[in-house]
Amino acid sequence: MLSRRVFLSGAACVAPLWLQRAAAASSRRKILVAVFQRGAMDGLNAVIPHTDEVYYKARPSIAIPKSDVLDLGDGRFGLHPALAPLHALWNRKQLAIVHAAGSHDLTRSHFDAQDYMESGTPGLKSTRDGWLNRALPPMPDAKTPLRAVSIGPRLARTLRGANSAVAINSIRDFKVRDRGSKDELESMYSGTADATLAAPGRDTFEAVKLVEKIDKQPYTPAAGAKYPVGSSFGASLQQIARLVKADVGLEVAFADIGGWDTHNNESARLQGLLTDFAGSLGAFAADLGDRFEDVTVVTMSEFGRTVRENGSGGTDHGHANAMFVLSGSAALSGGKVHGRWPGLAPELLHEGRDLAVATDFRAVLGEVVSRQLGVKDVARVFPGGPAAVVAKGVGVMGA
Repeated sequence: MLSRRVFLSGAACVAPLWLQRAAAASSRRKILVAVFQRGAMDGLNAVIPHTDEVYYKARPSIAIPKSDVLDLGDGRFGLHPALAPLHALWNRKQLAIVHAAGSHDLTRSHFDAQDYMESGTPGLKSTRDGWLNRALPPMPDAKTPLRAVSIGPRLARTLRGANSAVAINSIRDFKVRDRGSKDELESMYSGTADATLAAPGRDTFEAVKLVEKIDKQPYTPAAGAKYPVGSSFGASLQQIARLVKADVGLEVAFADIGGWDTHNNESARLQGLLTDFAGSLGAFAADLGDRFEDVTVVTMSEFGRTVRENGSGGTDHGHANAMFVLSGSAALSGGKVHGRWPGLAPELLHEGRDLAVATDFRAVLGEVVSRQLGVKDVARVFPGGPAAVVAKGVGVMGA
């Protein structure tokens, strides 16, 4: 709910984001959904090198037994059993994986690593906007207030920037608290001579009106899709599915899921996290139906975990991780683990303890924004990055 005080302060903060007008999109516009797994997912226990004995020796108590691994059929990797909904997408070639991916920046700070990954400029703290905002193509004068949506109470770091974007915690609650306050605020903003207040106020009310129309339409997930009960991540993806199917001109969306910092009791904690993660994504794909052909989902986490387990039945901050790319598009090179695998032998580890980064995360994201959003100048989205590597990609959208 938006109180008068919160609305005023929020409108002032987002003013720069509303200065550019976005275009109303066709009903079958391609859409990119970015998902952030905050806390550093253990990629080695999610996408398991189950044919490598080093993995089992390094993790005597938390390694996933070979008998439980969901084999990917490539002779190298398998999925954690809790990822069964993703395994089904893999079998339909609607899931691609990039292993040993991440940032070459050496920080082990959650805050810094997340900031670098959302800005798309590792090691550079002065970047004010995010890669997902920069990835939005320039548009003509027609507009939609819901071109870029961040699910949550605040606009995600990656969607801050010059292009229009809005934060929606939930479709049902995205409204001014009462009609009197709404009319008063709308009149005040429409009557102001200050353009820096008039523009965000007008756009915010346009977004509120459009979301209210969506909320009035009864919604039941299609194809029997069942989002995990009580899951905030599942609820976020359901909000995005509603926006996709409402044809409001959505181009990019962002959602996150936290809790991945498994320093202790990892086996139980990861089981729950991956169940939520995969169940929500599986329901999202089913709910979209044939609209999944227009949507690409890319996941990321700030860094991985140590190869060796610690003394508390968990893992500590590591380096490389696994990224997932999901889509119903024929362009996805699904059913494959992409990227070079650096190996787990002690002499091959980063700083003698972590899976080394073999694929820069910007190469994955660059390829996705190029193919999904039609971005030609990928270097503009990831300034200062390894231009040749980013432009080449990893073949994840190569079909």
